Amino acid sequence: MKRISKIWILLGIIAIVAIAVWLLSGSKKKEEVTFKTEKVAPANIQNSITATGTIEPVTSVTVGTQVSGIVSKLYVDYNSVVRKGQVIAELDRTNLLSELNTAKANLSSAQSSLNYQQANLNRYSELYKKGLVSADDYEAAQLSYRQSKEQVATANESVRRAQTNLGYATITSPIDGVVLSKSVEEGQTVAASFNTPELFKIAQDLTNMRVVADVDEADIGDVKEGERVTFTVDAYPDDTFEGSVTQVRQEATTTNNVVTYEVVISAPNAQLKLKPGLTASVTIYTAEKTGVLSVPSKALRFTPTKETVGNKKIVDCNGNNKVWILAGNEIKAVPVSIGMTDGTHTQIMSGLKEGQEIITELEVINEETDAADNQERSPLAPGPRRNNKKK
Repeated sequence: MKRISKIWILLGIIAIVAIAVWLLSGSKKKEEVTFKTEKVAPANIQNSITATGTIEPVTSVTVGTQVSGIVSKLYVDYNSVVRKGQVIAELDRTNLLSELNTAKANLSSAQSSLNYQQANLNRYSELYKKGLVSADDYEAAQLSYRQSKEQVATANESVRRAQTNLGYATITSPIDGVVLSKSVEEGQTVAASFNTPELFKIAQDLTNMRVVADVDEADIGDVKEGERVTFTVDAYPDDTFEGSVTQVRQEATTTNNVVTYEVVISAPNAQLKLKPGLTASVTIYTAEKTGVLSVPSKALRFTPTKETVGNKKIVDCNGNNKVWILAGNEIKAVPVSIGMTDGTHTQIMSGLKEGQEIITELEVINEETDAADNQERSPLAPGPRRNNKKK
């Protein structure tokens, strides 16, 4: 047993020695430092916010009825093109005509009573002048005449109201447009006792639509009228539509503790692709500059160190914003004044000229070579491994 244990110990020592030899005789790393550069050039810089909204007609009218009754005729359907004043539906007139005739009969009765009271007042007036009737009788005749006169006026109003209601039985379009929805069918009874029943919804002009977008409270401060907008809809994923902000509404809406504001965006629709109710994914460009001198934003974040630049000499400068250029064996800092940025590019106000090359990042290439570089390598052996690191 002791002999077996000694054998295992000896094998362990041999394994440890073999591993140490392998590690010490392994590959060596050789680092090569290079710099990536880009030229200062004009670019378009844009700041934007995103939101979602709904496509709506600019003007739409809900058509209802002010009287109750049975729908006897419908002259339009979905998508019908209508003109202002065109008859689009009619209600049954039977009850309305009956009400008008009753009102006219009541007016006639009231007029007859007025005529009698007028004649009676004239008689009492003559008798009162001659002292044949008392003042109380004369004043009672005057009162009866005034009451009859008021009853005639009331009856006249009832006739006019019945005539107006009869006119409401004929429903016309209030605007030129297209019928978006129809809520009734022929033979259906509509009741206008408590609210106006909706019969149709008519959009005025489908070639001129709008998007009502909900913008988060954190972004609403940057949104102003006239700003350019692009948006897409799922119905046409390959098309990008354009518009502009026409209104920023002041009323806030809170949903699940999220505060949003409605922004109205114009949406020209000459090809009639945009349909009411579509959901739009909106991009509002809150700031735009075209063709301004700029550099990649990462160039402003690049900072060289002695440990990473090899034998290059670092020449720094004062300034909050700077970029670095290669000047022979030197890495030289250039102070710059910056303007607008979109995160990818930053506008250069001063300090650089178009076409200058600036350093954007540091790249370290690690090459693993055998310890015996002069030893002949087998043509079947794999070549050195290269690791690229960017800083």
